[in-house]
Amino acid sequence: MTIFDLVKSAELAAYWNELTKDRQPYLGETLFPDDKKLGLDLKWIKGSKGLPIVLKPSAFDAAAVPRPRIGFSTLSTQMPFFKESMYIDEALRQELNMVLETNNQAYIDSVVNRVFNDQIALLEGARARREMMRMMALTTGMISITANGQNYDYDYGLDPVINKATVDVSWADTENAHPVNDIRGWQDKIEDATGVRPTRAVCSRKTWGYLLNNLEIKKNIFAASGGQGQMNDARLNQHLLDELDLRVVVYSKRYADETGATFAYVPDDTFVLFPEGTLGKSWFGTTPEESDLMASQVANVSIVETGVAITTIEKADPVNVETKVTMINLPSFEAADQVHIADVVIADEDDDDDDEGEEE
Repeated sequence: MTIFDLVKSAELAAYWNELTKDRQPYLGETLFPDDKKLGLDLKWIKGSKGLPIVLKPSAFDAAAVPRPRIGFSTLSTQMPFFKESMYIDEALRQELNMVLETNNQAYIDSVVNRVFNDQIALLEGARARREMMRMMALTTGMISITANGQNYDYDYGLDPVINKATVDVSWADTENAHPVNDIRGWQDKIEDATGVRPTRAVCSRKTWGYLLNNLEIKKNIFAASGGQGQMNDARLNQHLLDELDLRVVVYSKRYADETGATFAYVPDDTFVLFPEGTLGKSWFGTTPEESDLMASQVANVSIVETGVAITTIEKADPVNVETKVTMINLPSFEAADQVHIADVVIADEDDDDDDEGEEE
């Protein structure tokens, strides 16, 4: 037995599937579920307005008047390709070689798990990349990726008047802001334009803090309870549900970019409204590894999570195993017209309130 027998894509795939089978999904995975198509090109139908157009009247015995397919646009783009690899380092490889000679299976399994945990970082990175793209689309209406000499920019065509807004009074001004009225106005605006009323929202913990500390909201909550109790997440959630039929997800997960800098999937000072149901799909394309190497003797290829390819390749000089993870992926956003993205802090006030409402 050698490292070539132990470190294979099928074993890595099985290890990953076992590791993640009970894992809580990212928010974006529920809003943009996975799907797959051949190749790189992605087309989807983007709804426009969404209001039904009444049927035209007609005289008897007259030919029907064809209705033009207005109100929808077909969007087409090419999905981005992601690829990165890892080698077993020299020290770990030597340790693994020595362990194999002992025939101690428990010892072998311990070292192999360390090898797999190193390689799993690539799959974690692929998962984080997909969530980054989904949440970037949801919170900005665009995706921008610049790394490794590659530049990808995607614009989902949100209307700057209907689908975006900046508050008149910053929510950071908790004594004077009226966030419930703001949210109701945004819901009305989307419903007037599309016939669909947003009943869900997402924001960061800091943005949620503005609502928790808002004077008007506190007064209304305590007035309803006769001044009893304390302000907390549960009471605020119930208040928003009663007043607006709105359920809010406070999403604080973060990722590190290619430089190691950390970012939140949902930025501070942004409040996004969206309707029930899925908003689009996370589309996978077919990687070159899947289309060309799965049936070859050049490498071992396994597929996880619908379209992420794990490829293990034996290297003769230096003797090693390369693990490569590749992915072609891009979210579609069919419900983009039914989403509203609000900047809830006026730009020149943001610096003064950076620490307000933080409860990580």
